[in-house]
Amino acid sequence: MVREQYVNTTQDSSVPAPVPDSIYKIGIYGWRKRCLYLFVLLLIIILTVNFALTIWILRVMWFNTEGMGHLKVTSDGVRLEDGESEFLFPLYAQEIHSREDSSLLVNSSENVTLNARNENNDVTGSLSVGPDVAQGNAQNFIISSNTKTLFSADDKEVVVGTDKLRVTGLEGALFEHSVETPLLKAEPFKDLRLESPTRSLSMDAPKGVFVKALAGNIEAASNMDFLLHSSEGLVILDAETVRLPNLPLGQGGVSGNAQVLYEVCVCPSGKLFLSKAGVTSTCSESQEC
Repeated sequence: MVREQYVNTTQDSSVPAPVPDSIYKIGIYGWRKRCLYLFVLLLIIILTVNFALTIWILRVMWFNTEGMGHLKVTSDGVRLEDGESEFLFPLYAQEIHSREDSSLLVNSSENVTLNARNENNDVTGSLSVGPDVAQGNAQNFIISSNTKTLFSADDKEVVVGTDKLRVTGLEGALFEHSVETPLLKAEPFKDLRLESPTRSLSMDAPKGVFVKALAGNIEAASNMDFLLHSSEGLVILDAETVRLPNLPLGQGGVSGNAQVLYEVCVCPSGKLFLSKAGVTSTCSESQEC
């Protein structure tokens, strides 16, 4: 460091003040001055670039007094006039409407999930549509058209409110338990089949079961027994011809009768069989029961 020497003299003293050993100049000189100018120039360049980028962003995003580009801010909410919008984070909205002349389209590379929450921010209902499965979670699921309920499902039952339920699969409809319906009807020019491959098939009704074929036959096939039971009424076979082709034939009758006649016999168990007719009934002589 440079040391300065000062001599205090009085006004009346005639001794001249000594000259200091070194003289300092006030200011920034040399490489410090050049560094300062370079820093100021760099700061001006950065400010200019930032200003240019700000102007460029405003032009690209189409900022204006009404909003940003096609996105208009109105008293009713935010309106997207044209184009597509992309949301990188959750979107909270009370209502989302499309334009009157276009549909509302929601796209996602993974899945689309819609959640409904209550006052405590708990999820009360959700709908998730993924690439492989669509899953809904709610207490009640209802599909309606205007004021008519087409389909509803809850923990207790599933209701189909349409006038006709159509199952187009090749295997038909599979029910693991009972089915309650007032009418089973096939499509025009197609057969109606009720089949139980490994178990029994039962049709019960408190006031009767009505089976009708308008332009065809009614066939009932069973590997074991086929039962027609009426607890308080009759079983009536009303037709022009009633045939029992596999009914066993009875033996016996009156010898010498050229005309072979048979009579239908009924066992106490309800079994029917044929017996060769005679002068009197031959059912008791047969051992078919």
